Amino acid sequence: MMKTIIQFFKEAKQTEKKISVVTCYDYSFAKIISETNIDSILVGDSLGMVIQGHSSTLPVTLEDIIYHTKAVKRGASNKFIIADLPFLSYQISTEQCILSSGRILKETDADAVKVEGATDEILEAIFKLQKMGVPVMGHLGLTPQSFQVLGGYKVQGKDENQANEILSDAKKLEQAGVYSIVLEMLPASLGEKISKELKIPTIGIGAGLNTDGQVLVLQDLLGMNESFTPKFLKKFANLNQITKNAINEYNKEVKEKTFPSRENSF
Repeated sequence: MMKTIIQFFKEAKQTEKKISVVTCYDYSFAKIISETNIDSILVGDSLGMVIQGHSSTLPVTLEDIIYHTKAVKRGASNKFIIADLPFLSYQISTEQCILSSGRILKETDADAVKVEGATDEILEAIFKLQKMGVPVMGHLGLTPQSFQVLGGYKVQGKDENQANEILSDAKKLEQAGVYSIVLEMLPASLGEKISKELKIPTIGIGAGLNTDGQVLVLQDLLGMNESFTPKFLKKFANLNQITKNAINEYNKEVKEKTFPSRENSF
């Protein structure tokens, strides 16, 4: 029987095995990921920018997340799948957070949900959700749904007071019952300190080497957006150029009447 996401992440932390996570939003890429060694998939609200073309994650709806998580689940049922709770689907009340989380798990068969922040309301909701058997992942540091009050997309926790606050929030999330926490855009030293002081694993994105795992947006690591080059990103391929070359070659063969050839005709 397959381990639960909580068991897998807990054992990875105990055995110091790094956890690999990528975002994914569609069936086609999910199918490819299902044939790789990646541990887990995050259906992130980053789909607002990557898929929908918005300038932030804020326009993404709960229905959007459910739709895309269903597609990913169909393509990669063998992977642990985490679904983001989007803006205004959980912040209003504990009841709203529980209902939104329940909808995601019931309608998509995802393994867990992810929430940003550590307000009293969110901590209460996490406590109740884990008592109900709903695995919840936390998210601290740069929380994209709050980018406007954080001063934009920039590194968090650079001064001592803010660093201590993020560490305190991480401990509160752990106590409330999250099984893991995403740490986004923190100084590497703070990412390491939090990871060492928690019993649950941390998943970093721009938080240094010494978090318990890493997550990247699939389209970013594949190099599909030439203009997106944040410091934390390593592009493991250049699909932007490969895709353009393929499309231009297709266009050329259509214009030259060499495609479709006899091999491509019935």
